[in-house]
Amino acid sequence: MMTRTSPRRPSNGQRIVRHAAFFALAASLSACAVPPREPVQPTTAATLTPPSPSTRDLLKLPPPRGKVVAAVYGFRDQTGQYKPSPDSSFSTSVTQGAAAMLIKALKDSGWYTPVERESLQELLTERRIVRAMEMPGEASNANNVPPLLPASILLDGGIIAYESNVRTGGIGARFLGVGASTQYRMDQVTVNLRSIDIRTGAILHSVSTTKTIYSYELTPNVYKFVNYTDLFEFEAGITANEPAQLSVKEAIEAAVIHLTVQGLKEGNWRLRNEEDWNSPILQRYLAASQSDTYDVVQHTARGAVSTELSPDSGGGSAQPSS
Repeated sequence: MMTRTSPRRPSNGQRIVRHAAFFALAASLSACAVPPREPVQPTTAATLTPPSPSTRDLLKLPPPRGKVVAAVYGFRDQTGQYKPSPDSSFSTSVTQGAAAMLIKALKDSGWYTPVERESLQELLTERRIVRAMEMPGEASNANNVPPLLPASILLDGGIIAYESNVRTGGIGARFLGVGASTQYRMDQVTVNLRSIDIRTGAILHSVSTTKTIYSYELTPNVYKFVNYTDLFEFEAGITANEPAQLSVKEAIEAAVIHLTVQGLKEGNWRLRNEEDWNSPILQRYLAASQSDTYDVVQHTARGAVSTELSPDSGGGSAQPSS
């Protein structure tokens, strides 16, 4: 005759241990929900914005014969893209401070002298205050405020495109309750930068650069029955998103380099040493602008272009040609 055995019930001691663990976990979670009584202190110190590959190339450009005085009135977000819900329907997908990034890139290149135009009204107000404080009737104070520096070129453009989910995908595997999965997503941001001759209004150069923004997620997990009554489940994950503002900064700096190389090729401005035209950094960006497929970050260019290109024989200088 077959006898049926009933499942083994946990003892009183095991029940007490489980209940104590549950209450300890609940108490710790409730303690985390209580707001702190003291102001929250920063845990890490602020650091400089990390350089991108284009930043390093920007700082290695050969010196110019004379710096170009450039005015930047704005570098607008022209994408019209907002973050998807539930993040916020009023928060933009890209930074609104692209003009500051452009001015810093121009300054770091050593080829341009950017002049203040975005806060021109505030600057003029301060200049009027300085003139009002001067003692009247003293000719020596008449020239204390020098005239503003006029620009040779006007730099304009903006962030013209932001495409989300250009490519998405993932892969996962599980064996005996133990597995892992990964997902990735690719976005793209495109900026346009053009230089304008302020005397004629002619467009001297116009470049567009595109930067891919990568995001990925890795999730390992375990789902197993330790015995026929106890289940063990574990799940973890890590997500890495490339910052959108650093991608915009990378695209702007690459546009500044390409704009400078185009100006050198067409003779709008000149190098201090003409031999620097054959420097690897200038030839790499010049070859990239003339090839169908290129990757200036990896220092490779694929296309039927010559690596030894001579500059135009125009009378370029620090002033743009009309």
